[in-house]
Amino acid sequence: MYVYKMGNRAPELVICSFIIVSLLVIHFFSDLLRISLGGNYLLDMTLSQLVEAQSKDYAWLLKLLVNCFGYSCVFVPGYLIYKYVQRTNYLERGNKTFLHTAVNMCITGNSSYEPVDVVHIGSGTAERDRPSKRTSSQEAVQLFWCFGGLMVSYLTWGVLQEKVMTQHYYNFSGESAKFKDSQFLVFANRLLAFFVALVYLQWQPAPTRHRAPLYKYSFASFSNIMSAWFQYEALKFVNFPTQVLAKSCKIIPVMLMGKIMSKAKYESYEYLTALLISLGMIFFMSGSSENNKASGVTTMTGIFLLSMYMVFDSFTANWQGSLFKSYGMSSLQMMCGVNLFSSIFTGASLSMQGGFMDSLAFATEHPKFVFDMVILSICSAVGQLFIYHTIDVFGPVVFTIIMTLRQAAAIMLSCFIYQHSISVLGIFGVLIVFVAIFLRVYCNQRLRAKRKRAEANKPKIAV
Repeated sequence: MYVYKMGNRAPELVICSFIIVSLLVIHFFSDLLRISLGGNYLLDMTLSQLVEAQSKDYAWLLKLLVNCFGYSCVFVPGYLIYKYVQRTNYLERGNKTFLHTAVNMCITGNSSYEPVDVVHIGSGTAERDRPSKRTSSQEAVQLFWCFGGLMVSYLTWGVLQEKVMTQHYYNFSGESAKFKDSQFLVFANRLLAFFVALVYLQWQPAPTRHRAPLYKYSFASFSNIMSAWFQYEALKFVNFPTQVLAKSCKIIPVMLMGKIMSKAKYESYEYLTALLISLGMIFFMSGSSENNKASGVTTMTGIFLLSMYMVFDSFTANWQGSLFKSYGMSSLQMMCGVNLFSSIFTGASLSMQGGFMDSLAFATEHPKFVFDMVILSICSAVGQLFIYHTIDVFGPVVFTIIMTLRQAAAIMLSCFIYQHSISVLGIFGVLIVFVAIFLRVYCNQRLRAKRKRAEANKPKIAV
């Protein structure tokens, strides 16, 4: 019979000590921050409440720093464990305990130590197991299903997103209050999306074996929750139509990042449409009557928050694209992995700040908020499933067209429900942006078709 010696347990004890000591140090510094914000006089206030009590124009910056400090509860022990495992070859000689299996999955992607070679999988992976060619009526039904699913889920999500972050909720006594912790909304959305993806994978397993180390998802997850947080916070400084139109400009930071980092080359129509989108945004911002009333600080803060949203969102898309190419996981596996780490990051940060208690207290006093938050999270999770399904069945061009139409409908719906007024110049700016997007999709499709014809007409060399 195998005897479990203390020496065999030493690596597990070291790993556990990394986690415990890191959390104690982070908790100590969070207490120092709480005291510096006046928490020694207000002992019943959490760190989250103390941050919210700061000046409205600059509280978001302090909140951002505190959130990142909370994410270090995951990053710091994770980094220490990664370095320790590399130095000691723990995965090769460690005991097959639950902790060993968990660490192995995070670092190598396997439940047993088998180094996985990175494989580059081309576009053929997306074609696997594709059903036989559908009839035109079946194609139309599928397209209507995808169009309706994306429209309903994301239009509902957009309306509720603006309501939760900008409107007042009434408690049982008739007193009104606004919900302020956007990180709790990110946590709720990501947690539900993780369980939806997990259940779907259990019901319909992916055709390929999962190969990616789990820690690879953490980078996309971090940028994903940061982009979502910036998106929610921006609604405190700009209206929803402005935010929706700003999302259409994501192509601009993507092009700049590609030009600087990858030396990417772009077609002339891509520069033209990027210029038109920027021009349309300037017209829209100038023509929004609400922005004319806003202070300079509010306007600049809103623009900065939207810019950071686009930067992080661009990184998320590029990192996920590299993971798809390197490991060939399915879209649902990606959805599951990213949302798992997003739930861990936001959960750790909320626990450190006391945000869980604040948000739950608000929820118990405002039952309508609970309903809106649940529907918001369901729409977010279901919308992700429709995104993956639409791209898989019809490709990215059809998906882009549907989402562009959804953005136009979202602006009109928000203006109708929440009475946002836009001048003629603002409406002209909206039209310029959407014309530029459709022009970009059309030119991109024509260029692809031209390249395919050129490839087909290329003379074949006889062997």
